[in-house]
Amino acid sequence: MTNASSPEYLRQFVEETDWYNEIVLGPIIPGDAWKRLPRPIQSWLRNYIGGTAVYFITGLLWCFYIYYWKRNVYLPKDAIPSNKAMFLQIIVTMKAMPLYSGLPTISEYMVESGWTRCYSSIGEVGWLAHAVYLMIYLVLVEFGIYWMHRELHDIKPLYKWLHAKHHIYNKQNTLSPFAGLAFHPLDGILQAVSHVIALFLVPTHFLSHMALLFCEAVWTANVHDCIHGKIWPIMGAGYHTIHHTTYRHNYGHYTIWMDWMFGTLQDPEEEFIKAK
Repeated sequence: MTNASSPEYLRQFVEETDWYNEIVLGPIIPGDAWKRLPRPIQSWLRNYIGGTAVYFITGLLWCFYIYYWKRNVYLPKDAIPSNKAMFLQIIVTMKAMPLYSGLPTISEYMVESGWTRCYSSIGEVGWLAHAVYLMIYLVLVEFGIYWMHRELHDIKPLYKWLHAKHHIYNKQNTLSPFAGLAFHPLDGILQAVSHVIALFLVPTHFLSHMALLFCEAVWTANVHDCIHGKIWPIMGAGYHTIHHTTYRHNYGHYTIWMDWMFGTLQDPEEEFIKAK
């Protein structure tokens, strides 16, 4: 990555985010009015619109599938949350969404300023190096989210003032895909900040970083649907439902590895056998 901090190189990131803005803001804001907005406002507005769209599209489609189309197939009738419960989760999320949108806006600014180790094109490093970097990035994110999530439980003031807002959803009939982003906004940002910290530690493909940030909305919807997918070693909804009922297990994000290494793993299959 030669001259990675040169203005010419950094211009690639600016052009890339301009393209994202054109896709999202172009059809919504008449003419080129959005181009006259300060650059951070353009970024924030695009992230807010994109994040909100991903949240609602994912949540609505998944709720329709598991609660109506496949009603009583995946969950018993008494485990299906009420429309009121889901509406309240949406309200909490939408109150937090403006601040959630600030995190990718800040990361974009740092990337465009040349402060991070981001690269613009996979061709710059090759597919093998890209795959290795991506794996390291994901491990760092997994490690960071695990420990941030765990400390949000262990440090009592953090739990009381931040994380407890999410843990009012502590039964199957209060958990839904819409609960995935229903956090105190600072709580949600703290759990996602590992994505940004990793940019300073490992070379990262910028588009992959942005895509993974938005994948968080899809992933969190999935792990709050209470359906145990049984795909090892994925930290699916079966594991995460246990987290919401015991408060002391399964802090991990995408996989069970961190909980396994640090002694906080509780397997839903084993719990099912004990219950019988």
